[in-house]
Amino acid sequence: MASAPWDRVPSENTLFVLVTGGNSGIGFGICQRVIDEYLTTRSLSSHIVVIPTTRSAKKSRETISLLRQHVRKFATTSPSSTLPRRVQVDLCNLPSIRRAANQLISGTLSTPSDLPNEDNAFETLVDVRIPRLDSVIFNAGIGGCATTWPEFKGALAGHVIDPITGKKGVGSGDVPQMGEVFCANVFGHYVFAHRLAPLLSRPAANDTSENAAILPPGRIIWETSIEPDGSHFSPSDIQATKTKAAYESTKRLTDLLALTSTLPGSRPYVESYLTPDSTKSSEKPAQLPKIYLVHPGVVQTTLFPLNAFMYFWYMVVLYLTRWLGSPWHPITAYKGACAPAWLALQQQEWLDSAGAERIKWGSSTDFWGECRVKKTEVDGWGWEGKVEDIKALRQEERWKGRKPGAKDATEESLAEFKALGAECWKRMEELRKEWEERVDEYLAKQGEKA
Repeated sequence: MASAPWDRVPSENTLFVLVTGGNSGIGFGICQRVIDEYLTTRSLSSHIVVIPTTRSAKKSRETISLLRQHVRKFATTSPSSTLPRRVQVDLCNLPSIRRAANQLISGTLSTPSDLPNEDNAFETLVDVRIPRLDSVIFNAGIGGCATTWPEFKGALAGHVIDPITGKKGVGSGDVPQMGEVFCANVFGHYVFAHRLAPLLSRPAANDTSENAAILPPGRIIWETSIEPDGSHFSPSDIQATKTKAAYESTKRLTDLLALTSTLPGSRPYVESYLTPDSTKSSEKPAQLPKIYLVHPGVVQTTLFPLNAFMYFWYMVVLYLTRWLGSPWHPITAYKGACAPAWLALQQQEWLDSAGAERIKWGSSTDFWGECRVKKTEVDGWGWEGKVEDIKALRQEERWKGRKPGAKDATEESLAEFKALGAECWKRMEELRKEWEERVDEYLAKQGEKA
């Protein structure tokens, strides 16, 4: 196994970030923004490794090539390097998730040999190991929607998929199936994070090495949406197969899972989820990963397909809405990446002091499009999971952009939110274990190592 550039610098001077769906839209914007902000704020000897996951080798090559073009602008201003890697994963194919995680944990990665490097701006890597992950940003997903008339946006209920083979269907046959949008937006990521736990966890409690004290816990950053509220989700339809708002349902579920991940009712399931499978009781990690929640605001991406005519007028409406006072319209993918990139790079001490795990962080802009990170109200939870003085809140910046008709968080709504979050964690862990067994059986039949 070859040595890697990051082997020559202290652990605290390297950053390893994985971004799902990194080949386009907000995912590509996140890759760009993480690179930009890291290289302009860290020491000249620091290294950043960005791992954009895609669904094909072709998309991987294209993504790495574009990111390299983006990074070249730093060549004359900073000797720091960014080393994008490639990993293929289909979030609607559980064996694919297993293979990708195994590659990152126990395999090696190399620079694609067919990428040009005329100016030698990037080191060629051959069979290097990734020692850890500092942040994984779960951006990839599908909308399950299309343009319609007269409602403009619509979707059909009942779309399912076989997450073992990736074959799509509409709820028929004897093969176990799962809601397609649920699998792409939530469950695939959920399983992926559990499989990546060895890279996200920090040394065992009995580890006395230097890294045990230096490295902060890994971060699992879930990307949700500004759209969902309590009406979009039903615990009896956790896989969103009966609703015509499958996208919104999965995003509401993401809110519930992330914001209740530190609470006592969810703790048993969260600890089971975040602890690596191979961990023995005497080797429990000193630090399990922490879970955070972000949204990109309103951004024009390919998630919602539009023809050229509709795209033009949609963009006009987005800019008008921003100019009329909305703080939630970054519009471009790069500006929508503001909050995810910020969470990946923020100092751990600040996040801990701010109670950042209990807050939904959003990408916001002012009239001129200047980006900033803003706390976001969540239906039933409020801004920080507590009852607040609404009169005082009206004087704060976070009040701006509140949804019309939004209800204040109460003790009753918080209790309901917490109980629902714990129920969702319990159900997700049951689903994960159920489907992990099916993947084990499938891989065994294929002669593959589980």
